[in-house]
Amino acid sequence: MEILIFIGVALGALLAVIFIRALLFRPYPQPVVQPFSVEVNGKRATDNLAKMIRCKTVSYLDTSLEDEAEFEKFRALLRDCYPLVHKYCSQQRIGRTGLLYHWQGKGNDKPTVYMAHYDVVPAEEDAWEQPPFAGVITDGRLWGRGTLDTKGTLCGIMEGAEHLLAQGFVPENDIYLSFSGDEETNGASAAEIVDYLGAKGIKPHMVLDEGGAIVQGAVPGVKEKCALVGTGEKGKLHLKFTVKSKGGHASSPPPRTPVGNLARAICAVENKPFRFHMAGPAREMFDILGRHAGFGLRLVFANLRLFGPLLNLAAKKLGGEINSLVRTTVAFTKMKASSTVNVFPASASVEADVRMMEGDTKDSVIAALNKRIGNAAVEIAAVNVIEVRPFSATGTEPWLRLAEGISQVWPGTLVSPYMMLACTDSRHFTKICPNVLRFCAMELSAEERKMIHGSNERIPLGKIETTVKFFICMMLKS
Repeated sequence: MEILIFIGVALGALLAVIFIRALLFRPYPQPVVQPFSVEVNGKRATDNLAKMIRCKTVSYLDTSLEDEAEFEKFRALLRDCYPLVHKYCSQQRIGRTGLLYHWQGKGNDKPTVYMAHYDVVPAEEDAWEQPPFAGVITDGRLWGRGTLDTKGTLCGIMEGAEHLLAQGFVPENDIYLSFSGDEETNGASAAEIVDYLGAKGIKPHMVLDEGGAIVQGAVPGVKEKCALVGTGEKGKLHLKFTVKSKGGHASSPPPRTPVGNLARAICAVENKPFRFHMAGPAREMFDILGRHAGFGLRLVFANLRLFGPLLNLAAKKLGGEINSLVRTTVAFTKMKASSTVNVFPASASVEADVRMMEGDTKDSVIAALNKRIGNAAVEIAAVNVIEVRPFSATGTEPWLRLAEGISQVWPGTLVSPYMMLACTDSRHFTKICPNVLRFCAMELSAEERKMIHGSNERIPLGKIETTVKFFICMMLKS
């Protein structure tokens, strides 16, 4: 009886702590800022972005498939559209596709780098309602591959600089504009720009690249608009799983075929996800945004250590972005076996895209997968690896500067750190800059986010103008 009483008292105390923590889990005070207002030439920005879309700068792993004339056409277009940038900012062509502009400020102690890439992924033109490289404007939207990823951002940066140069503005600190044309293929141009700056002893105080957007529904139960700023990103590992055989006629199959071995391996991997692990950016995101949820969800977010197993279970079942935020993921995306139905291949393979959390490495991931599969016939090899890079802190001057700019351009928006699930060129800058932030300067609906690398990518004309305003706002603070 005494044991039951003790258990009851302990349980009651635990529940009291849980409820008290949830009651105290209130939103952080929001800074009061003056909304930013500036008149920009929205038509010129739209026309210039449409011209950029008409440059078919599609990048491929096999660079022989690229149309170099289209890339050169794009670079020439920048010179034509932004004469003041090219008059007052020095320019460097670095690496195969890199472009680096230097806008000299009053000082050079705390330079800022604004980044974007001008290459795009291929488009299946038959699946589009409008041609992906025609720059069509209809129903208040500009259609085309790259409008969101990331020619729209590049246009905003260049328009912002051109606008301020026309007014004779000189930034307090040096500004660098860093663009690459091989980001989509993990090319070397951005890394070569970093090496160039590092060799000159230039250490940026802040780097701003593509990343999270202004979204709704980022965290369950949070209705407010949220600006998700990537303070870190997951690593990327391209793995190839191979089973070799002697081949032969399919009329007399062995007990386990190469494809069968691979199928079992895939199931073994998918049935045992990697460990639950919440990195700093994701933990901060739940802490900041979770305070704006209803009381039921605040119970969970205020007591994540206790409810971690529940979140882990929900993430496993739901998959998608929430699951990707809390563990290393493995996505099987490519298969190859026999080209003839009645012949066993000498080799069968599947390939996987692995996104690694901090703490995981190429070797640790491969070891864990071999343990899950438990079949020596399945060989695992790394085709390409991008290890996890250092994260950036919040509360720093660059973080506060960016948060203020977002709040001024999009009043009432919550600003939160975020773990980037995809890789960006900005990862290279972590070698020379501790404050690498990733924000795409657009408010994107769930539908619009799906258009990135998908069909019918397009942007409302008003968002083009707002992106320009944002970069003007930020450059005035640089």
